[in-house]
Amino acid sequence: MIGYLRGRVLEKQPPWLLLDVNGIGYEIEASMNLFYTLPEVGAEIGVHAHFVVREDAQLLYGFVDRQEKLLFRALIKANGVGPKLALAILSGISADAFIRTVHEEDTTALVKVPGVGKKTAERLIVEMKDRLNQLEVPTLTELELSSGNFATAEQKADHRSEAESALIALGYKPQQATRSIEQAVQAIGEEAVTEDLIRQALKTMVSG
Repeated sequence: MIGYLRGRVLEKQPPWLLLDVNGIGYEIEASMNLFYTLPEVGAEIGVHAHFVVREDAQLLYGFVDRQEKLLFRALIKANGVGPKLALAILSGISADAFIRTVHEEDTTALVKVPGVGKKTAERLIVEMKDRLNQLEVPTLTELELSSGNFATAEQKADHRSEAESALIALGYKPQQATRSIEQAVQAIGEEAVTEDLIRQALKTMVSG
């Protein structure tokens, strides 16, 4: 079982990350919370991971910390929740907000995550209550990103395209992804990088 990896970032294309660990490249599907904290390509980082073996594939999922991984593992034990949906939930709502949603039995934020309908959200809350009592998940602090560099028109287009692809990979429809990224650009500016656009788009869709 692979539970943690430390290596050099080779590529980052949300939600995918390629990590070089002693000459071996590991493809990791990461939560957006992890992507918000990623360093530049070439830098070293530690990633908490969950390894899934299927008949047709071996998959690695990456998380910002051990607590987020534990929450992911609790989610995939719930009826009807697979790794993809669990990752979408963690990417669309912070860990502390999810804990609060479950304890308050509030399905509002959950039903805005692609793949989660009202009945699924209600069932998820019931099933997660007991499991969450066994977890201590602190508030996930958002990383404030800043840069003094001005992006070129081509870079801006790349940031938007990467952000849209990430949302689609999380289960959002292409038209919804495009519209949300456009709204994110209007909200935070033309110079926004991919991670900022994704974070703003998800924040708007969950709270809107």
